[in-house]
Amino acid sequence: MVTIAKILAKASDTKALAICQGAGKHVAEMFNELFPRKTAVIVADNNTYKIAGKEIYQVLESAGIPLAEPFVFNDPDLYAEWGFLEQLESYLKGLDAIAVAVGSGVINDLTKLSSEHLGRRYMICGTAASMDGYTAYGASISYQGNKQTFNCRAPKGILLDPGIAAAAPKELAASGYADLIAKIPAGADWMIADALGKEAIDPFAWNILNTKLKSSLAVPEKVLEGDYQATSDLAELLVMSGFAMQAMQSSRPASGTEHQYSHCWDIENLCINKKHVSHGFKVGIGTLVSTASLEFLLNYDMNKIDLDKCIAQWPTWEETEQKIKELTSCNAGLLSRCLTETKEKYTPEKELKTELETFLAKWPELKQQIKNQILPYDEVKERLKKVGAPYEPEMIHVSREHLRETFRIIPFMRSRYTNVDIIARLGLQDELENVLFGKGGHYQI
Repeated sequence: MVTIAKILAKASDTKALAICQGAGKHVAEMFNELFPRKTAVIVADNNTYKIAGKEIYQVLESAGIPLAEPFVFNDPDLYAEWGFLEQLESYLKGLDAIAVAVGSGVINDLTKLSSEHLGRRYMICGTAASMDGYTAYGASISYQGNKQTFNCRAPKGILLDPGIAAAAPKELAASGYADLIAKIPAGADWMIADALGKEAIDPFAWNILNTKLKSSLAVPEKVLEGDYQATSDLAELLVMSGFAMQAMQSSRPASGTEHQYSHCWDIENLCINKKHVSHGFKVGIGTLVSTASLEFLLNYDMNKIDLDKCIAQWPTWEETEQKIKELTSCNAGLLSRCLTETKEKYTPEKELKTELETFLAKWPELKQQIKNQILPYDEVKERLKKVGAPYEPEMIHVSREHLRETFRIIPFMRSRYTNVDIIARLGLQDELENVLFGKGGHYQI
């Protein structure tokens, strides 16, 4: 068992953590421990300031901690976008103060990156179990229409009251649950990358997240009900996911094929009624497709693989580049990203045979590992339904035709090696597409 004390001792950025009822009452104690004799400034939006920010301000004030005027975003369309980052950064730049963020994903990422730009640290008082970014290294911000992860340190301290998180709007915990269940196929993708020598599994980071992962996902209906313990367990594992990423300075422990769907739809600016679809909801649909892809691999008879045929039909880089241009011709942001990311991971023909021979040799053992790791597609779908998260693409305004178009782009979305990469190298992409979108498929068109 990896204890919180061991995690904090090894964590590069975060040095204090409190997940408990009434966590806000400990904010002054934590602030003084991490930032002695410093001035604090609350960063929140209208909702989170009312829910928790005002009380946290009062706790800090009662403790005699110097306070600047709070920065409260008023825009109802607030999201993690560069323009909002500049607003916050401009305000903080004029202060010699440490930001105390009060909120969840958007507030955390905006505060994280603006503090980094100013050479400062910050702390976060989480208000929802909605995502795993609280303690993660890096911030996901839309810049020039492209959702990007910018390098920046995680908060120095985090407080989260599961009672406040349990009382938050139901869709926030549902989004967090969907983001957490995504770690299961992401783990299987990491197993594939590890087996092929692409990216080794880090035991410490793996154990931080996976020791209690499945047990924390066991009662989705309780999360929907706002049950304190179920929300607390969800929040803790989301925070652990962030620590796993912090330990590696990478999102690898928590992000695989499923997150690439979200990244693609971020660039496409996926919205419902002009409101951005939550990260967790996009990832949840991606999790279902990734799980189906992994099940396809598990059910495929690898004895049918003809290595010479795989190598003969493997496209050159010039052919790959042309295909990317055809698939992303209507979106300059996607085109630029896919060309850059795919170039980084492209396997030349002379190396492909060795890669595939390694995969086939390791497949019997790897197959069993993946089988033990993942949950069946139908079970994932049922759990998403029970927690109140989208479980069909149309529920996030993605038609089946749109999903198929995204599926064709996914192999080029990121340099990270995942199940879509081995499927492409085995020449099985078209066959998988037919299984998913053909007659009788999960997303029959």
